[in-house]
Amino acid sequence: MEVHHPQKHIHHDKKWKEYALEFLMIFLAVSLSFFAENIREKITDHKMAKVYAAAMLDDLKADTAELNAYYRYWDYASKNVDTLFQLLSANNPGQVPSGKLYWYGLFGGAPAIFIPNDATFQQMKSAGTLRLFRNSLIREVAEYDQLARTMKAYGQQDEGIFLEVRKIRSQIFYVQTNERANDIYQAGKSSFVQDRIDSFMRSDPPLLRNDEAIFNQYLELVRSRFMTSKVHYAKELLQQATTLIQDLERVYRL
Repeated sequence: MEVHHPQKHIHHDKKWKEYALEFLMIFLAVSLSFFAENIREKITDHKMAKVYAAAMLDDLKADTAELNAYYRYWDYASKNVDTLFQLLSANNPGQVPSGKLYWYGLFGGAPAIFIPNDATFQQMKSAGTLRLFRNSLIREVAEYDQLARTMKAYGQQDEGIFLEVRKIRSQIFYVQTNERANDIYQAGKSSFVQDRIDSFMRSDPPLLRNDEAIFNQYLELVRSRFMTSKVHYAKELLQQATTLIQDLERVYRL
């Protein structure tokens, strides 16, 4: 009778060094995978940020072109209005050549407004992608947006006053003569017309009214338009736009 002996299974207990090596290999694999994913996300984020930066750069360049024109217009208009204030502070309207009243009074009804090109900013803000920019750029963008909103608020506040100014102006000045003055101003944008301006101011076109009461009402409304504040904020916004353009180009090599 055969006797079957149970087979003995030989187990080799792993040494602790083998466990440590396996753990290290797994740890390294997970870590490398994590770092690779992190690097991939950073590269993707940087590419997205560069696309947004390029779009914002286009918006800012459009803004600076408009702001330059806006600043020049309001700076010129506010200086002419200041001269009108000085003339009528020292004289009755009847003592001032009507050509000067027409010329300097024309700019009380200045119509220029500024609307920022903020489509990219609004998109990034709503999508939460502003975080893709560096912190310093985020601060600059926020400062620019704050200034732009302040200017927009001035423009909205000015809408009602602007209409009232034009109504009062229509009670003082003949529209045909106002148009002559405006034609001279528009011509001055492309060529030197100081002789024409001086000639017009020496002229004596008729006024609809030249009493102190109506001019006082006109000046009070014009003063409520805060022209010098518009000039100040336009200059500040222009400087902020220039700085932001330079930093976007530098950071993203645009």
